[in-house]
Amino acid sequence: MDKKYDVIIVGTGAAGLYAAINTPEDINVLLVSKKELPLSNSSLAQGGVACVLDTIHDSYKLHITDTLIAGKYKNNLSAVEKLVSEGPSDVLKIKDFGVDFDVNPDGTMCKTLEAGHSRHRIVHHKDSTGKAIVDCLIEVVKNRPNVTICDNALVYSVQKVLNGFYICILKDGKSYCYGCNYCLFATGGIGRVYKYTTNSAIATGDGIAFAYMLGAKISHLSRIQFHPTAFAAEKDRERFLISEAVRGEGAVLLNCNYRRFAFDYDSRGELAPRDVVSNAIIRESIKTNSENFYLDITDKPADFLKERFPMIYERCLEEGVDITKDKIPVFPCQHYLMGGINVDLDARTSIDGLYAAGECSHTGVHGANRLASNSLLEALVFSRSAVEDITGKLRKYGRKPLGDEPAHKPIEGKPMPHGYRSRIREIMQDAYFVIPKPEKYDESYREVEKIVNELFSEDYEITSDLVEARSIAIVASIILDEVREGINL
Repeated sequence: MDKKYDVIIVGTGAAGLYAAINTPEDINVLLVSKKELPLSNSSLAQGGVACVLDTIHDSYKLHITDTLIAGKYKNNLSAVEKLVSEGPSDVLKIKDFGVDFDVNPDGTMCKTLEAGHSRHRIVHHKDSTGKAIVDCLIEVVKNRPNVTICDNALVYSVQKVLNGFYICILKDGKSYCYGCNYCLFATGGIGRVYKYTTNSAIATGDGIAFAYMLGAKISHLSRIQFHPTAFAAEKDRERFLISEAVRGEGAVLLNCNYRRFAFDYDSRGELAPRDVVSNAIIRESIKTNSENFYLDITDKPADFLKERFPMIYERCLEEGVDITKDKIPVFPCQHYLMGGINVDLDARTSIDGLYAAGECSHTGVHGANRLASNSLLEALVFSRSAVEDITGKLRKYGRKPLGDEPAHKPIEGKPMPHGYRSRIREIMQDAYFVIPKPEKYDESYREVEKIVNELFSEDYEITSDLVEARSIAIVASIILDEVREGINL
């Protein structure tokens, strides 16, 4: 591989892949994947992509309004307008790339309804839309001659220099360093900061931690969405999602006594926004002294459920639950991050040359709560905007000499003790879950800060365990600092 690139993109979910694909062929790109290319939160997205493709029965104004309502009117309106108005063309573009969206007999794209939406506007591929998008974009990016793919590569250091960055990577036990004029973080979410999450194992907030250490502005990291209906597995840390679309198709939420209760807490019942439904479940849990909750969609025809939700059907079967006959055990868990590395409408951070897109970024689109299926759309729109801005700068200013490569610490060192990550997860699950416990913020923050200091003061061997432990410690520290200062909302 080359030693220097015009652009380095870190992360291979929808944002990273789409950014690479939209980069002109005369601009050389290094695309870095922490693990295998298909492993990302984007691949786990089930419901679909929200976009207005039918302006007769829907409108940009309605989509914007729904987004603002879900976000408690704390959204960046300009970012929402950009998302809604530009998003449909990006969806049609990935359809042209080969994403196999479900279509009606007349060839139009099928649209479903999800909580918080006033119209059927979510286009989808069965119940595995994210996987369909990522798998397709991977095949497209592999054929881009200007994109070098470096997978199973852990970024462990990012340093700013005069006209760009030097990024150090650990691959196959060896250290490599690459320079670039521009860098895009598309590193995904922070799910592994919590004990239970729908996120993949790689979601440890690495990009946010690196951006923070570079001095970038981080905004509203404590705006965390807890999905109300993750499958309530007994032991698994990573819990698979029972998509919002299942409720959109008519599933009802039952408590431990098999009583439908969501309307007790909100007039929208099961189709209220995710934070409202999660809050209702926790309050009902306290009321009934039970964590046993269920989704019931058994009144729908079995063939319809198997066709509409094949992945959920199969995953539930693996857990001994037949959704055509049985109630599905569910409970809230960490799902999505609305805050992150603060960016403008072109995905530019406060650090010159550094961009962020996807879940690791804070565009302001989601406000205090994400509207279902806006996330994949955000990943497409703002990652494309990032590379358009980068391309414009390269066209105007050309390639610039980076400056001297900084000295790097050796990767050798003593082994890191076990237990840091588990302790952070316990702290976050206890202090800052669906219904937070403000009385625990100060003590929790002090304990996490102590962990941060230990992880950086000791000369530990550079491994994935250390890098991820440092990342989740920094992320947890920022979250707890925000909420104890009262700035999370």
